[in-house]
Amino acid sequence: MGVCLVFDYCYPGKYALCALAGAAETVPGVRLFFPHEPVGLQRVVRERVALGERVIVAFSFYSPSFPESAARLSALKTAVPEGWLSIAGGVHATAETKQTLEAGFDLVCVGEGERPLLALLRADSVLPGFVSRTARGPKPAPVQLDEFAPFAVRHRQFGAIELTRGCIYACRFCQTPFMSKARFRHRSVENTRHWVQQMARAEIRDVRFISPTSMSYGSADESVNLDAVEALLAACREVMAPSMRLYFGTFPSEVRPEHVTPEALKVLKRYVNNDNLIIGGQSGSDAVLQKSNRGHDVEAIERAVRISVEGGFTPNVDFILGLPGESRAEVEQTLALMRRLTSLGARVHGHTFMPLPGTPFRDMAPGDIDAPTKTELDRLRVYGHWEQQIEIGRGLAQRRSQ
Repeated sequence: MGVCLVFDYCYPGKYALCALAGAAETVPGVRLFFPHEPVGLQRVVRERVALGERVIVAFSFYSPSFPESAARLSALKTAVPEGWLSIAGGVHATAETKQTLEAGFDLVCVGEGERPLLALLRADSVLPGFVSRTARGPKPAPVQLDEFAPFAVRHRQFGAIELTRGCIYACRFCQTPFMSKARFRHRSVENTRHWVQQMARAEIRDVRFISPTSMSYGSADESVNLDAVEALLAACREVMAPSMRLYFGTFPSEVRPEHVTPEALKVLKRYVNNDNLIIGGQSGSDAVLQKSNRGHDVEAIERAVRISVEGGFTPNVDFILGLPGESRAEVEQTLALMRRLTSLGARVHGHTFMPLPGTPFRDMAPGDIDAPTKTELDRLRVYGHWEQQIEIGRGLAQRRSQ
């Protein structure tokens, strides 16, 4: 009997699923499918079940997208009632295992997914990392990124290369360090070069990286290792076609403000194609930054913007409104900082605080934005999904209380 792995290949879960596909395509006899919409998902599962294959359907989602993933699972169960196994993973499934199982998923992967998925595809007797309604498998060994491909070359499913997993900064609103641990694990220069070369051979145009803090590459602590960053970028350029573009320090890999220096930007200028940087600012209040465990102050944000503009980069600065304990005076401090930064040439990317499961702030009230603040955000042309995140945050809080 053949094994069929079907991915619920929807944004934003496709970043994780792309990497898992890279691991899965190394298992002999496993067929992979990547339907991009619910109707296609139902069609593929129905066809493979009818052929008598062992069908596994994989979902990965963040907390804000959990309801949509659960709805697609429910629709799939209605369309194809039996004959297949559903698995779920990602930061929300890890933090809210019971809730995920109650939504109807058969197995939930807690933590990193590469080793558990391979064990499941090989039909091993022990399934590390998986939890069902009746059993819990042992914890798998931590993943070293060089062990696994960042994407599925054979199936031409390319995505951003995960450069660093885990984050030492452990901001209290962020899920990353609490799922992947508060330490850095970096993909090596040689391994990254190999996968960029595979992209070149496949005529993929854009090379991007996934990192919680891109200028931390090659470092084990708060310091910046510019030699490591330059070695990485230079190695990538060596194997890239002239028409390919290299992006670093932009989505999905932001830059911490204290890491923005003239020396760092000179290195980037030599290699990258992006003319902008994503800088994590988050608040205009030193007190709020400290309570959130950001590890930098307001002065560092302003300095980063000035240096970026002087260095020829447009800074896009992230802010989170409605962080726990934020007073009206602190909101005004954030708005004042936004005004100063936009006058310097920055763009402001707005978010509303969401109490994400698995974080120290998970039990806090969701953020809200009052009418005067909304008016000012509109005047400053703050972009992003900050309005939608008000409702998403309320939904997270409501599900938490159920």
